[in-house]
Amino acid sequence: MNSPTLGVALITKNAARRLPECLTALAFADRIVVLDSGSDDDTVAIARAHGALVEVSPDWPGFGVQKNRALALLDTDWLLLIDADEVVTPELAASIRAVLANPTHAVYALNRLSSFCGHWMRHAGWFPDWIPRLFRRGAARFSDDLVHERLLFEGGAGRLDGLLLHYSYEDHADVLRKLDAYSTAGARQRFARGQRGGLGKAILRGGWAFVRTYFIKRGFLDGTAGFQVAMFNAETVYYRFLKLAALWRAGRGTRNPKS
Repeated sequence: MNSPTLGVALITKNAARRLPECLTALAFADRIVVLDSGSDDDTVAIARAHGALVEVSPDWPGFGVQKNRALALLDTDWLLLIDADEVVTPELAASIRAVLANPTHAVYALNRLSSFCGHWMRHAGWFPDWIPRLFRRGAARFSDDLVHERLLFEGGAGRLDGLLLHYSYEDHADVLRKLDAYSTAGARQRFARGQRGGLGKAILRGGWAFVRTYFIKRGFLDGTAGFQVAMFNAETVYYRFLKLAALWRAGRGTRNPKS
């Protein structure tokens, strides 16, 4: 009997910084595909040098749709979605290989450990962070959300040993860039659903995001990084609802508002 095959899919845009480490750690996979969104750095060259099949997407439909597009490029028995700033540890790689030899679930979750400007976050709601990413072909797909997409599947997910290292925010310039991108995508997503924004909602929701992250989820135990993450969450929410209000003021709101 042939062993089940594993394919790994990545979506990229100017991901050259961590991509070599990411792809090197995926050497255990049978196939790797990279769906790029028009990088102008060395992302495509790096991916090809590591043996990945590279396709370039002419548009950007959002994270959920783009991840499904990348997964559709694979024809393997099992599929794994990895971000270009994530690195599979040797322990996790061994766990993946072991479970493919004797699977008990159709979907498996990986435990992600994320860094914020060089600090590995153990609190603030960031860890443990079980994310379903490995699944049997046909057992799951990503939601079509612009941002904060979810893997959709039926039943429960198994859990794998080992960590997925996530270099989520390399420096403060990266933090500011992602704050703007995430708040904009979040506003557009809520606008499409007919939701309303405004200054009052921005202040209340942003303040609650800080309290939840720093106090309730014990971000203070991560020291300065925990405070910065709480501020990042608060600002992202704050600007999300201000940008949402701006979309309606621009005269493009035609739906009935929802809370």
